[in-house]
Amino acid sequence: MEIKRLSLIPGAKNATGLAVIIDVFRAFTTAAYAFSNGATKILPVGSVEEALELRELHPEWLLMGEEGGIKVEAFDYGNSPSEIKEVHLVGRTIVQRTSAGTQGIVNAVNASEVLPGSFVIADAIVDYIRTRNPETVSLVAMGWGGREKAPEDELLAEYLQIRLNGGEPDFQEMKRKIREHSHGAKFFDPAQPQFFEGDFHAAMDLNRFNFVLRVVGDRRPYVESITKPYV
Repeated sequence: MEIKRLSLIPGAKNATGLAVIIDVFRAFTTAAYAFSNGATKILPVGSVEEALELRELHPEWLLMGEEGGIKVEAFDYGNSPSEIKEVHLVGRTIVQRTSAGTQGIVNAVNASEVLPGSFVIADAIVDYIRTRNPETVSLVAMGWGGREKAPEDELLAEYLQIRLNGGEPDFQEMKRKIREHSHGAKFFDPAQPQFFEGDFHAAMDLNRFNFVLRVVGDRRPYVESITKPYV
């Protein structure tokens, strides 16, 4: 198994084989919590306009996400796992637009399979990849807005690589580095109220869930959650 480490939107475009598109803060952490609360599917889109157009066609669908880190006013929910942690979402379809994570999905056009990635489902991703045993795995850390590398995403890529190679990552040390960096510190900064402290804790809850997120479909791809046995 060849493991490639890539970053940002160019990395998503160059991803091949089984691609893990990583967005820890906060897209795919939020998506995992949404599925844990009963959501049926999540449709990732690249723009706010596309999300709103889908709402026009399907008024019962929920909109979730952000632009520039801030919740879009017309959306039902922001890009916040702590915001939806207790929301009843059984049977709901959600349209998600974010500045990094969903951009990575829509740009991963050369990958044969795409998994959204976050720490809350890290070992489930490893287990899924081992089951699939692909020739190539592309670990794509999407960073801030898909333009600037971020430690939380790079460190999850490192975590997955170490685990896939049979090692044991030091997650507590990774968490310390993330907390001390500006990308982690912003969740504790009163001057940045759009970032909730609860989001940091939710995102750093390693292996909280035992399911994998997977992108399926061609014409209108959507994210589903699956558990063993993987089919």
